[in-house]
Amino acid sequence: MKINKKTVLNIVLILFVLSFFLTPIGYYGKIWLNRLFAFSPSVIEKAEQQKITDYDWRLKDGEWNFFNFEGSKGNVILINLWASWRLPSEAELASIQELYDKYKGKMDFYIITNEEREPVEAFMEEHGFTFPVTYLIIGDKTAVDTSKVPSSYLIDKSGNIVIHEEGISDWNTKKVYKLLDKLITE
Repeated sequence: MKINKKTVLNIVLILFVLSFFLTPIGYYGKIWLNRLFAFSPSVIEKAEQQKITDYDWRLKDGEWNFFNFEGSKGNVILINLWASWRLPSEAELASIQELYDKYKGKMDFYIITNEEREPVEAFMEEHGFTFPVTYLIIGDKTAVDTSKVPSSYLIDKSGNIVIHEEGISDWNTKKVYKLLDKLITE
């Protein structure tokens, strides 16, 4: 029995698609595709920007100590809501790590999860992320909507939400750097 080219190509295509579901190659391929299709976040027009009015938001730091978001009032702030089990979050966090490396000490970073410490610490170590993790206290009031993961907020020194993105974004772009440099020097 002779197998034609079309049959061979169909078998190869089926094996390729199955590899995305049954092998680690597929996992890394999905991460790569998420990064490929993540674009720079969009800036909200000045007239459309909402303002944070209540900074009284209790959170936990990486050592599991309580602290208040109030300490960031008057600073440029990036809030990113993520989960280690969400593949899009993993794709986005690499660009956030690069942003953190460039802007730590110049602005405040709240990379927030509602998970327990142990899986988060393992995830951070596995991926080599060094940004500080903040833990959400479920049931407490929040300064922003924390229901959608992943999502991000960029807040200026006056408390205006300059960027609000649901889903993933590429934070490692010249557009973002230019905006941050402007917001930090204002």
